[in-house]
Amino acid sequence: MSFEQYVQQIDARRLGSGVALLILLAFYSPVMVLVLSPVYGSLPAHIFHGYGVAIFAAAGWFLKDQIQKRIGRLAAFGLPVLAFWTPTLQYFVMQQSSKLGNPVGPVVTELLGYYPLVLLTVAVAGKQIQYALHLESQGDVAVEHVPLLGSYVIYSIGEHFARAVLSYAIGFTVIFTRAGLQFVIAALYAALIPSKLLIFAIPSLLFTVAFDVHFGGISGVNSAIKSEGYTLLERQESYTGYISVLENQNDGFRVMRCDHSLLGGQWTKAAPGYRPEVEDPIYAIFAMLEAVRLVEPDHGSRVDANSKALVIGLGIGTTPAALIKHGIDTTVVELDPVVHKFATKYFNLPSKHVAAIEDATKFVERALKTTPSPQYDYIVHDVFTGGSEPAELFTIEFLKSLSSLLAEDGVIAINYAGDVKLYPTGLVVRTIHAVFPSCRIFREETPVQDNENPDFTNMVLFCKKSSNKPIQFRDPVPADYLRSKSRESYLVPKQELDASLFATIPKGGRRYLVAKEIGRLYKYQDRGAMEHWEIMRKVVPSAVWENW
Repeated sequence: MSFEQYVQQIDARRLGSGVALLILLAFYSPVMVLVLSPVYGSLPAHIFHGYGVAIFAAAGWFLKDQIQKRIGRLAAFGLPVLAFWTPTLQYFVMQQSSKLGNPVGPVVTELLGYYPLVLLTVAVAGKQIQYALHLESQGDVAVEHVPLLGSYVIYSIGEHFARAVLSYAIGFTVIFTRAGLQFVIAALYAALIPSKLLIFAIPSLLFTVAFDVHFGGISGVNSAIKSEGYTLLERQESYTGYISVLENQNDGFRVMRCDHSLLGGQWTKAAPGYRPEVEDPIYAIFAMLEAVRLVEPDHGSRVDANSKALVIGLGIGTTPAALIKHGIDTTVVELDPVVHKFATKYFNLPSKHVAAIEDATKFVERALKTTPSPQYDYIVHDVFTGGSEPAELFTIEFLKSLSSLLAEDGVIAINYAGDVKLYPTGLVVRTIHAVFPSCRIFREETPVQDNENPDFTNMVLFCKKSSNKPIQFRDPVPADYLRSKSRESYLVPKQELDASLFATIPKGGRRYLVAKEIGRLYKYQDRGAMEHWEIMRKVVPSAVWENW
């Protein structure tokens, strides 16, 4: 048989149907991770997701003949029904996230709907592709392995394409939201496989429209979290995570959320007559970062009005707001435009700053090429979000670039959140010391005395380019506090850490983090993300996380 004759006998309709099912499933994979992230955090959502997809896809492929034999066309006709029921089943499971814990919760959530959908989709698509290709004349090996390899390639390409699309389109319209995408994918399953069984999806659709707070407006969310004393002011999905602004009516504070993490918060209730020049942060760490101004220069003195600051990572804008108030020419680099919008709208970020809404590595690279350097008297590096740090911003290469932007007598403050006892923290601290020889390290909270328990904390490293003199803080004056009680309590760092705590390198570890090995840091971040998840569940009630 010639190639032309073989192509003519291919069943294009069946082949197209099988390929379309695989592409739909590939698109659902990153969407499923997005669905899990607000409840379990971005890193925990990933831990077992890939393994689960691989296991159930393999089961679907190798059991496809048995599935066809036992339930026949019901497997295909049931796919759109299962796709519509998946978000509903998962809604109820995620309401029990605190009881399930992490990472068990994400696994159980995916077992209810998504993993069965993976299994059945691969089984149905596999048979469609096998039938369409007519490889019987080529032997059993070709019949089984050619469609298997082709299906794997199609799925892999589809998943990579889906991630690329979502990184740009998420949050653009209601369709490109987590809940919206689940509904769209289910609708596409229904369009691809019309079935009378779709009548069984009606209860799920009714529940979604009437009760699913993830799918509707914020009024539904506020009804669900009212008893916890919280109100959702605004939310928007973006490529760094699910961003929202929440207000606690009982205790009087407002926070910005990104997935299962808080980017910062401010007190909204104040005693009569209390009027600080800037808002009081609810976390001490943000006031501590402002102590970058208190580090004494090796030569002469600094004048705020003649100083320039670079802030990498905005959060709610506590630190840059204070720097601006002190008269410092401040540039803010923030990856996510939604974070900048909410910081301005809800947290009184002053407009008098230069906003660079882009990736910090690109900004720094361009700054080194286009402007005279060094140029900044202060650099604040604060990029913790969603339970982890972007590893590329802690590499020795990136930190050297920051050093090039820092004035000879300048100071950099680097916030790192992690478990003091774990390898990633030591790796990052050693890397910072390799670039900035003179540093002092301060933690936000009192150390944990029990060596058996985790010791997750925020810490700030204050560093200079020169090691001629050790880091010294001048005594603050009233103007440094900006009439803020919070700054009176937390501006001057107190809980100092000895750098020798991070000198030990575990077997197989590295002394420094280099760009080509950032995967080594990501590999160890899962445990820290779990600890952070536990902390966040104590800071904000579970119902608030579960209802987004």
